[in-house]
Amino acid sequence: MRYPPNTPLGRFQIETLEEGLDRCVASIPLAGLVNPLTGAPTVGPLAMLVDHIGGLANHLRRNPDEWTVTSELTIEFTGTATTVIAGAAGEPVMASARPFGPKGTTSMSICELTCGRVPVATATVRSFHIRAPEHLAKWPPACGDTDAADVPPTLATRLAVDVAEGGGAKVLRQLQDPALNNLIGIVHGGISATALELVASAAVNDGRAQHLLQTASLRVNYLRQFLAGGESRYEATTLRVGRSSGVADAKAVGADGEVALLARLTAYPGTA
Repeated sequence: MRYPPNTPLGRFQIETLEEGLDRCVASIPLAGLVNPLTGAPTVGPLAMLVDHIGGLANHLRRNPDEWTVTSELTIEFTGTATTVIAGAAGEPVMASARPFGPKGTTSMSICELTCGRVPVATATVRSFHIRAPEHLAKWPPACGDTDAADVPPTLATRLAVDVAEGGGAKVLRQLQDPALNNLIGIVHGGISATALELVASAAVNDGRAQHLLQTASLRVNYLRQFLAGGESRYEATTLRVGRSSGVADAKAVGADGEVALLARLTAYPGTA
């Protein structure tokens, strides 16, 4: 299943290949996408893929009167993830998700990500089960084909973000774009998680021209709804950076000035 380019999933050319109670599978192409703050290849959009497929595995477990919202997302990357993806000649990353543990107030799924059959990451998504919202935006129908010409060419334009000044922080402003909103009219959680990885990765690599630290782990907590526009932004600062590792904290601040998401990223030197 492919999605229209005026939806978050279509904007990233995500394709759902399998959807079932025992397993869900989807793919995302990353060829040519770079971090707008560093200009380097990035694994950030894999957060978009994980949020989708891991969330879908949880969503399929809901009761008829329930809906699901992501509350936590974690990704652990292999030391070669960036190198493997960058050298895969445009081959998409595949993610397979399955339920993990019993359903309760929350559900949890576990995901495995590969590129050309090479493992690149493992991930988990935890979702809250809530009463189904009374008003949901009409979901655009799936389409048979998504023309690449309809998709913005750069990662910054796909995310609708601008690089901004932030003193000692790395900052991306989140502009308004209806194509990035989910069914209840707020910025899609995968969009926000991707942007948080970008600012946090840029923070740990500030001042490095070569031998960039590569993202090893990303943990995102969703605190409240994130609205774009106004002063909404993603910003990250470092906790510690040394020769062989770096740790940064990032947050998404909504148009209302409230912190909507928090993230922590750990990075190490990449391996070939």
